Amino acid sequence: MSDTAKIELTGVHKSFGSKKVLTGIDLTVETGRSLVVIGGSGSGKSVMLKCILGLMTPEQGSIKVDGQETIGMTAPAREKLLTKFGMLFQGAALFDSLPVWENVSFGLIQSKRMKRKQAKEVAIENLRKVGLPPDVGELFPAELSGGMQKRVGLARAIAAQPEVIFFDEPTTGLDPIMADVINELIVERVKDLGATTLSITHDMASARKIADDIAMIYKGQIIWRGPAAKIDQSGNAMMEQFVSGKAEGPIQMDVLKA
Repeated sequence: MSDTAKIELTGVHKSFGSKKVLTGIDLTVETGRSLVVIGGSGSGKSVMLKCILGLMTPEQGSIKVDGQETIGMTAPAREKLLTKFGMLFQGAALFDSLPVWENVSFGLIQSKRMKRKQAKEVAIENLRKVGLPPDVGELFPAELSGGMQKRVGLARAIAAQPEVIFFDEPTTGLDPIMADVINELIVERVKDLGATTLSITHDMASARKIADDIAMIYKGQIIWRGPAAKIDQSGNAMMEQFVSGKAEGPIQMDVLKA
């Protein structure tokens, strides 16, 4: 285990029946760094993230956080580990029946047993940090635009001041301007916290903006990893094709020809 590693995956395999999704993932996320994993739909990005969070169990391999093996953890140990994590879900994943402030402070109330009055104050402060006024806290998710929902999701992800934040396709469904606003907020808030981040996306504009380092996953394995500044000189044909968004290249999509 590297002295600087916050998260380390070694030889991780995950299958669903005969379908092999992860086929030997090796990946390290260094403490205080922002790593973005890019790759096409079905490449294994989300499954990898779910394995790290413990939502899925790999058949083989090792996943360590702060040097501690997480595969096979007891439920109490897993619950304690999860307090280190914050998460911005792809669709914001807000609770429709709760006002915005309760969505933001949900973990503080449920896991940390914070008093509701204090939790609301923390929620309002974190809404401010993502550019939303206090009155938004009284609204319900259905009353918000997609961009506002994403900002609320970010406020919730940072509310407990986590050591690690996961971003699952943070700009999906947003127009280019709002996507850039979200990317800017992610960079600013992560810097404020000094958190380690792991993001998965297929949005290259987002990857370039929020990453210190970028890795590409293809057919369940990491095929390239390096500094974000080097992705245009990767020397990897599949990486070059993905970054440029070209149909022609070594990555062939399964498309039925008319």
